[in-house]
Amino acid sequence: MDVATLRKQLTTASPAPLYLVLGTQQALLDQARAAFMALVPEEERVMNVASYDLEEVGLDVALDDAQSAPFFGERRLVFLTKPGFLTGASGRGKVKQDPSLLQNYLANPQPSTVLVILAPYEKLDGRKGVVKALKKQAVQVSAAPLSEQDSRRLIQASVQAAGFHFGPGALDELVRRTNADYGRMLARLKQLELLDYQQREISRESVAGLVPQSLDENVFDLVQAVLQRRQTAALELYRQLIAAQQAPLQINAVLLGQFRLLLQVKILASRGLSQPTLVKQLRVHPYRIKLALQTGRRFSMAALVQAYLGLVRVERALKNSSRSPELLFQLFLLQYGQGVK
Repeated sequence: MDVATLRKQLTTASPAPLYLVLGTQQALLDQARAAFMALVPEEERVMNVASYDLEEVGLDVALDDAQSAPFFGERRLVFLTKPGFLTGASGRGKVKQDPSLLQNYLANPQPSTVLVILAPYEKLDGRKGVVKALKKQAVQVSAAPLSEQDSRRLIQASVQAAGFHFGPGALDELVRRTNADYGRMLARLKQLELLDYQQREISRESVAGLVPQSLDENVFDLVQAVLQRRQTAALELYRQLIAAQQAPLQINAVLLGQFRLLLQVKILASRGLSQPTLVKQLRVHPYRIKLALQTGRRFSMAALVQAYLGLVRVERALKNSSRSPELLFQLFLLQYGQGVK
């Protein structure tokens, strides 16, 4: 289930004894935690709510607490966070965990305890016996990054619940400036609502003035200017990044990453891979894949390869010559402008 469904269920029915919240979207993990916290009255939380970081604390300590009866209350709430031993990665945390302890608890959970495992990972290692048992016994809640469509829907709902609405183009601008990342969008809503409190309408101008573009987003605009051979615009964008104290090597590295993604998406899409499959294979946010697909359709493979190789040469020159970064980038633009279309 998703976090919205979890919230509804927790307010209308008795909670289950075991939950697994899995995913890397921190905003959803925080919302899930808040929904569980609401199960325990505020005056009881000091005695009946506990949280254990499993990179720092042993399972024996955490599960011993979970086995305890609530102190003058209806239920006990125990969070287990960062359970790295459930993933395929090695060396997570200072404490070596004994998975059998959790398996034993799963077989006979404490009825008066709600045990919540918050796993901020893409996936768990399904080959492990403890993971198989956990997925069988626990209610699973997804905190995976949301699609652009779902992010838009939830942000619209949050804005409407607060008595606001988006003006023309405002939500599109927010999506563009945050790469449709739900957590980043949500983090800016309160500020936008304060800025436009009087008119109760969040404007596109407010979004543009308040929500900064990251280096990736600025470089995306630069990529478009390069591909369209708008040399003056591309050079001006490059100068703006330099003026904003971005290191030339870092700018070039992000540019290379953008063109690498364009090539990967174009090659894999030509082999028939769908957008959801590309997201899984490349482990890139769905919105970036969507933009890469749109861009890749407009430009040839030869043009993308030429730009990528030209940026590789710029990187080599940045590391091995004393010529100015702006001059090197200008030469790249001139060479690319004379190349294949």
